[in-house]
Amino acid sequence: MATSTVPRPERETRDSVVIRFAGDSGDGMQVTGSQFTLETALAGSDFSTFPDFPAEIRAPTGTTFGVSAFQIHFGGTDVMTPGDAVDVLVAMNPAALTVEVSDLKVGGTVIVDTDAFNERNLKKAGYAKNPLEDDSLAKYQVLKFDITKLTTDAVKPHGLSSREAHLCRNMWALGLLLWMYGHERTATIEWLNRKFAKKPVIAAANIAALNAGHAFGETAEMTEHMVGYVVPKAAVQAGRYRTVSGTDGLAWGLIAGLRAAGIEKMVFAGYPITPASALLHTLANLRAYGVVTFQAEDEIAASGAALGASYAGALGVTSSSGPGIALKTEMLGLAIATELPLIVIDSQRAGPSTGMPTKAEQSDLFQAVHGRNADAPLAVLAPTSTADCFDIAIEAVRLATKYMTPVIVLSDGYLAHAAEPWRIPREAELPRFPVTYRTEPEGFHPFLRDPETLARPRVKPGTPQLEHRIGGLERDYDSGHISYDPDNHARMTKARADKIAGIANDIPLQGVALGEDHGKLAVVGWGSTFGAIHQAVKIAREEGNDVAHIHVRYLSPFPRNLGDLLRRYERVLVPEMNNGQLVKLLRAEYLIPAESFGKVTGKPFRVTEIVQGIRRVIGE
Repeated sequence: MATSTVPRPERETRDSVVIRFAGDSGDGMQVTGSQFTLETALAGSDFSTFPDFPAEIRAPTGTTFGVSAFQIHFGGTDVMTPGDAVDVLVAMNPAALTVEVSDLKVGGTVIVDTDAFNERNLKKAGYAKNPLEDDSLAKYQVLKFDITKLTTDAVKPHGLSSREAHLCRNMWALGLLLWMYGHERTATIEWLNRKFAKKPVIAAANIAALNAGHAFGETAEMTEHMVGYVVPKAAVQAGRYRTVSGTDGLAWGLIAGLRAAGIEKMVFAGYPITPASALLHTLANLRAYGVVTFQAEDEIAASGAALGASYAGALGVTSSSGPGIALKTEMLGLAIATELPLIVIDSQRAGPSTGMPTKAEQSDLFQAVHGRNADAPLAVLAPTSTADCFDIAIEAVRLATKYMTPVIVLSDGYLAHAAEPWRIPREAELPRFPVTYRTEPEGFHPFLRDPETLARPRVKPGTPQLEHRIGGLERDYDSGHISYDPDNHARMTKARADKIAGIANDIPLQGVALGEDHGKLAVVGWGSTFGAIHQAVKIAREEGNDVAHIHVRYLSPFPRNLGDLLRRYERVLVPEMNNGQLVKLLRAEYLIPAESFGKVTGKPFRVTEIVQGIRRVIGE
């Protein structure tokens, strides 16, 4: 007998989409987001991610301060930020809904697990009544599924306990979203088999949940809201790509810098602190590339070990976040006094003190540039994106080894964990700057200076006839011996300052990222604000405004043309995730009336926030 079928609706096309997965810190939202990102990359979309998780290792289940979220913005366009308003929110419990729903755009889709919306969880989340049963979500498209039951049914053949079955809910939700946006599941299935290779039953159950979520989207009774979408592939430069986080970029960039300098070993000494610990974990797995990792008993010991490694001829690297950088300050002073290369990675977080450990801020700029006793300048760099972390790490090694100076790299909690596509460079494309060690004893003393760079010679301890000692006490300019002569101290202080200032002659001139090199308004940023500022300036220019984007990667010393460039604009606006640090440095250095636009919420700028700031300044 013939049967009639209802034709499935055509998939709708979206240029770009913002999705946020949210739930308890034990619900696997970071894993879910990471796997969706992987499948998105394989689908050919450009993307940017924003993992956002609580500071507590495991907050009480169902509470708002235990909500963990992962946001991804992907599309066929040039994606430079994790997105502003959210198109689709997956809320695994009431707490996730109440924390995250305010970012969902009007008309956006929210997917909920109805099983989690019980009286106990609703009370923990602060709901007096169930939002799924009133009109409080009327401005959104709400898709209500009993994800818990659907998952339990899918994994039942595998004999899991109730708790183990519950832990598979995130894979069911992932499967549904992969169907919704036409992504494959192959890479995720392969990953599950690898991850649970010693627990094949768990792997099989998670794969069953993943497939069940995908099949649900494929076969469920369709509503006008639950439809499939097509997101076009992005146009990208030819090459081999992979997903890279800021932590990955820094780790690989340090190794590339090690190779470029011709140094045999990198000694990375660190102490656990959020969000910097990820770099220690990453480098610990790269021993085959000449990396030695050491977890010290505290931050001071870590920086001392790295500095000692540099003295011995290795590449010394240490890493921390704001509170730990403060503890490393004395050892940084020693590195400046002894004029030894040292790389310091600062993954900035919200402060002061312990502050908000998992939230991003750009509040260590003053500490990096000026945060030491005496006149103690050093080089400070800041990457603009997760991919740029690779290049900035190489540059940090170059400057540290060429100028015999510590170099601080200012990353932040957002860059450390965010991800984007990265074109893997060919080895021939990478720079080379081999380090030269002094071996000639004639006329040697440890503080002789190269006439071009003012750097002192680098000598491996034990080199015949080049035995010497260095330390924190002041040295005589002409002999390297300890000296308390006031005129000599003034001369040495000036020499150290001139050496750092001279780096300005060895770095690129400051360019304009978007717009003209003169005009009514320049929006100046640094670090991870690049994407948001760039997109905002693009929108403002499309509205007919005379505005340009300038992004500063070299923060000490500044590029030698930066002052002249800024003076060509009538006004300068400086968005940064602090209460106005770069803006004060620019005012002090160049005496320009730069205007501050600070944000200290622990979250990155939204494009719309900067657009509004530009409109305010243009309209005045």
